Amino acid sequence: MNTANVARSRHIPWFFVAGFAIVFAVNATMIAFAVGSFSGLYTPKPRDRGLHYNEIIAAQQARDALGWRVEPTWQPGSDSIEIAVFDHAGQPLAGAQVAVALVRPAEKGAVVGVEMAAVDIGRHAGHVSLPARGNWDVDISVEQGGQRFAQTRRMFLR
Repeated sequence: MNTANVARSRHIPWFFVAGFAIVFAVNATMIAFAVGSFSGLYTPKPRDRGLHYNEIIAAQQARDALGWRVEPTWQPGSDSIEIAVFDHAGQPLAGAQVAVALVRPAEKGAVVGVEMAAVDIGRHAGHVSLPARGNWDVDISVEQGGQRFAQTRRMFLR
């Protein structure tokens, strides 16, 4: 074996070390971005929610027993959202108060509240200026006669 091949052979293990160092550096960078950008928690107090899980299930069963139905509709031309509310018989729910909040599912952004106004029996509408287009969780709360119905719908708003 000549000296040129021996000198070249000494560097080969260091190429492997450098390659693995690059892989580890890229992985460490990706992990840092992943951990720092989203905690994975959707509720502010997940432990408390877990401790009161049975109460949450009972509230959801009471909501389902009402038989109410909500149908959100996004109007992209006017940047408004319309919520149609129906009772258990499929008739528009009269005299209901509707509250709507928009939340980005993948970001820790502020909740975008929407002021809703009744436009017809069982129909409410509100204008909203979205900070970004895309997927939004539409948190809808309906109250009427001391009864409360809440539901979240994921919608693509553009």
